[in-house]
Amino acid sequence: MKFTKKRFPMILAVTFCWLFLTACNDDEEINPIEEDDIVDIVVDSPNFTTLEAAVVEAGLVATLQGEGPFTVFGPTDAAFAAFLQDNSLTAEALLSHPDLADILTYHVLSGEVFASGVSAGEVSTVNGSSFYVSEDTNGNLWINGSARITDTDVMASNGVIHVLDYVIIPPSQSIAEIALGYASASSPEFTQLVGALQRADLVDAVSGNDGDLTVFAPTDAAFQALYDSNPGWNDYNDIPLETLTAVLTAHVVPARAFSQDLRDGASLTTLNEAAMLSVDLGELTVGGASLNTSLLNIHATNGVIHVINNVILP
Repeated sequence: MKFTKKRFPMILAVTFCWLFLTACNDDEEINPIEEDDIVDIVVDSPNFTTLEAAVVEAGLVATLQGEGPFTVFGPTDAAFAAFLQDNSLTAEALLSHPDLADILTYHVLSGEVFASGVSAGEVSTVNGSSFYVSEDTNGNLWINGSARITDTDVMASNGVIHVLDYVIIPPSQSIAEIALGYASASSPEFTQLVGALQRADLVDAVSGNDGDLTVFAPTDAAFQALYDSNPGWNDYNDIPLETLTAVLTAHVVPARAFSQDLRDGASLTTLNEAAMLSVDLGELTVGGASLNTSLLNIHATNGVIHVINNVILP
């Protein structure tokens, strides 16, 4: 068969296209496009250097490079810095901490949960402990009342990363244990509250690892103001037992409510069936008692503590 001048350009064009497509297919087979996994993204980001060091030190690199998928709530370097300062720790002390792996896995969920699927409520983690998501009045999402989700849906080949502005840790003590720890510290607090709970036989009600409670805990100064306004009351032993029990149970809400969960004008049910606590976010009060804004969202295994500067009288 002879090539005419008209047919030759057409055949040449077809041949060129075939060679081009073949070359492209060969390239795809030899050099497939790869997405970065979770560890790659952490390593490549200038904002996750402490997280990177922690993941390496805890021996979790291979895990987070696995098939997954995983959802990681990743604290930034600034988040770690704030956490270390608040807890009087150095980065070296954190990286050598025996619970480092537990802390990190508390930031990881099994499966992919995108921003659209993150909502208020309890969330199970790879650690085995739950954390709690709250939505504040501005629509921001928080974890355990301390860490705000600042960025979402950073996609990886084996999951997704959401960014946090603080480090979260699983609680290890009950409400009663936390209060007792404060009461026995070198600068004690809640000595009157602990004594009152013991006298009213209510310690068991705020103990244990199970349950969902919110305790509005009056300071020692708050109890002293109560004694000063009631002649004859010098401490909790002077308060009639029935009255003391009614007062204490009015400070306990049978639900886990972080400060971001509170809504202006809401009425909170308490363990005292005759007492409801009204919320006033404008005045930052609950049941008429002012919230101590520097001591909110103290997370316990069985709930959360908010410190208040007055004793609530039902």
